[in-house]
Amino acid sequence: MLKIALAGNPNSGKTSLFNALTGAKQHVGNWPGVTVEQKTGQLKRHHDVEVVDLPGIYSLSPYSPEEIISRNYIINDHPDVLVNIIDATNLERNLYLTTQLLETGAPCVLALNMMDLVQKRGINIDPKKLSQAFGGVPVVEISALENTGIDKLIETVLKVAKKEDYRDRSFAYTPEIEKALKSIEDIAGLEGPSARYYAIKFFENDERIDQEYPLAPAVRDEIRSLVEALEDAEDNDAETLISNGRYEYIGNFIHGIMERPHQKDKLSNSDKIDAIVTNRILALPIFALVIYAIYFVSIQTIGGWSQDWVGDAFGALGEWVNGQLTALGVHKQLVGLICDGIIGGVGAVLTFVPQLMILYFFLSFLEGCGYMSRIAFIMDRIFRRFGLSGKSFIPFLMATGCGVPAIMSTRTIENERDRRMTIMVTTFMPCGAKLPVIALFAGALFPDNSFIAPGCYFLGIFSIILSCLVLKVTALFKGEPAPFIIELPEYRLPKFTNLIFMMWEKAKVFVYKAGTIIFVCVIVIWFLANYNFHLETVSTDHSILAALGGFVAPIFAPLGWGTWQAAAGAVSGLVAKENLVSTLGVLFSHIDEADETSAPLLQQVAMHFTPAAGLSYLVFNLLCAPCFAAIGAIKREMMSGKWTLIAITYQTVFAYIIALLIYQIGRFFL
Repeated sequence: MLKIALAGNPNSGKTSLFNALTGAKQHVGNWPGVTVEQKTGQLKRHHDVEVVDLPGIYSLSPYSPEEIISRNYIINDHPDVLVNIIDATNLERNLYLTTQLLETGAPCVLALNMMDLVQKRGINIDPKKLSQAFGGVPVVEISALENTGIDKLIETVLKVAKKEDYRDRSFAYTPEIEKALKSIEDIAGLEGPSARYYAIKFFENDERIDQEYPLAPAVRDEIRSLVEALEDAEDNDAETLISNGRYEYIGNFIHGIMERPHQKDKLSNSDKIDAIVTNRILALPIFALVIYAIYFVSIQTIGGWSQDWVGDAFGALGEWVNGQLTALGVHKQLVGLICDGIIGGVGAVLTFVPQLMILYFFLSFLEGCGYMSRIAFIMDRIFRRFGLSGKSFIPFLMATGCGVPAIMSTRTIENERDRRMTIMVTTFMPCGAKLPVIALFAGALFPDNSFIAPGCYFLGIFSIILSCLVLKVTALFKGEPAPFIIELPEYRLPKFTNLIFMMWEKAKVFVYKAGTIIFVCVIVIWFLANYNFHLETVSTDHSILAALGGFVAPIFAPLGWGTWQAAAGAVSGLVAKENLVSTLGVLFSHIDEADETSAPLLQQVAMHFTPAAGLSYLVFNLLCAPCFAAIGAIKREMMSGKWTLIAITYQTVFAYIIALLIYQIGRFFL
């Protein structure tokens, strides 16, 4: 099977090209670290060709996990073709990586991406001259977002993959450096296409080269002496000499292959927008307004209307199925399981899918247009004062979808102190599974207050900041936050089809959980709510669930919700946060039967919680220990049972204290 690797700078359109080549709809965002692990897929119409999406990198120096993953794959796995995706709107900067990729000896194809933007800006790029500058390497003009030039790229890549001859397409440094590199090749006995790459890494005294290509100590010392002599002669360190050589080579030919229109001191549209949205005074109010608008539309207006329609549909379905099964003489317990348990419980969760999809659509739009990168930049100024850098905000943004990949994405944070602290607080952000809980309690207890839902988002940020203040004074988290560098991509209007796919990719995980985990949990909850420890059918107040919930309920009494039903719902949320809604749906369906009423879940919540108690219940379940899947991710990333226990204990105690304060103060005002 042929192997094609995609390599390029972050935000060069690499993942969009991967989607265009394979048809796989992967997460497409505008911040570094989207693809932490290698992503693979089969080339469309060529199932014998594997495409690998490598992490976005700026160089092949081992300064980040992304760079290590990419260079290890290129050097050790020997892809048949290396496709270098280049952001043609930032050609000179992107070509720095190109010089390094060509030095690896891997067969390369240069894909000049975003050519649609290049043409709109009146920039002229000569692909033939660019090819000649790098020894005849193939160059193809494409637009991954507009899906243009993709067929030509595939044709070129397959043609290069079938060639067996190797041509050295690297460029020449100064005569002194070239002489040193040749000497290193001879001393170390380097041969083959990668010989020049290894010689350069030995010259730079790369920190991982001894692991990748071990040499005898005497040989290594001889190389070191040779390099030190050149460093003394040039009065510069070896790594800087190589870096300067690359930039000098690019600078010598770049003006001959690219012409920009003469625009004196004219700001781009992105610069004009950034002057407002990243303004020191306006940035945070604009961010707050954007988040408020998204949650208002998702939960209070369009999302709320659609939730009512879906809820009515499930209510009608439950009544119809109940009537049909009763007419067929089906046993009352089985009717209860199907109607009250499965339809009532799973339906209670699925009614929130429309709201979730609308929320994901708008969040995907913010990612796709480039605004999310600005938020990370803005929040860096705030987080740095409290012990974290803006790089931690990237997992926080991802956590609005799901906490598991957000926790996993912390591996791109090099500073161990920052990484551990980020893992401990990431799940304070409301994920998609928490949205049904937010929508349920906001709609039931505060139907006319449009600030509750977006307030939950800002509560997550506030909890993170407060936690950082608390944690950074402990011995475990002393130290300074790491520096933060992020690229702010050009603003682009995302394609509607991409937004729909991104929305569906996130929402279908929620639907899948409702059809599997929640389905099983609902059956278990229904069983526990209908039987006692002797497996006898009883009322819910004498059931196993009532006994278990009643055992832990006193712990939560100071929070305003010391009933066994509320306690059982909170505990069931450990399996999956949306399970809390299905649990209350099952339990309150039994109350309907006892009272001979048929109140919807929203009304039942309003009947069983005061506003202060309901807000306390909502906040506790948003901030306490996350679901089992997220706890498992914490364990994997912390690589320590002790640290995992510290994390979930801190989260639960923190949630308890905040919920306690909200209830004890709120009961006088709400």
